[in-house]
Amino acid sequence: MDRTSDHARTADMLDFQDGRLGIEMLDDAGIRELFLAGPRIAVIGASNNPIRAAHGVLISLRQAGYDVVPVNPREVIVDGLPCYPTLSAAVAASGGVDIVDVFRRYEACPGHAREAVAVGARCLWLQLGLVNREAGMIAATAGLAVVMNRCTVIEHDRLIRT
Repeated sequence: MDRTSDHARTADMLDFQDGRLGIEMLDDAGIRELFLAGPRIAVIGASNNPIRAAHGVLISLRQAGYDVVPVNPREVIVDGLPCYPTLSAAVAASGGVDIVDVFRRYEACPGHAREAVAVGARCLWLQLGLVNREAGMIAATAGLAVVMNRCTVIEHDRLIRT
């Protein structure tokens, strides 16, 4: 990561924490409603590596009964599921998705937001520790719900399992 993107990442996180990001985030009620609708969830950055958060989240979401679609150009199969190189390839081969759950570096997020818009997703979800103003603006401007800096499994457990 270069200094420019490192500075932007830090600025985005600080603005997010101060409520100055300029993007309306989906609130708890909206997140709960999204989960209760039984969404199909694409996990961008899915991995077979058990120490990666994306691996545990994918497995937990499947165990909770969600239809999960792994996306990662470096994987072929993840947790017994076909893994697609791009979100567009996943949707073309297996049908639409509702939530695009992103486990990627800061710089990759705007591209994933554009792809989420292009495939007609309902929500762009950037995982815990990940805030990207540009990606959020792309998604929000196109009418997608936006969630940043939250873990899908933690939020599911907090809002649905309790």
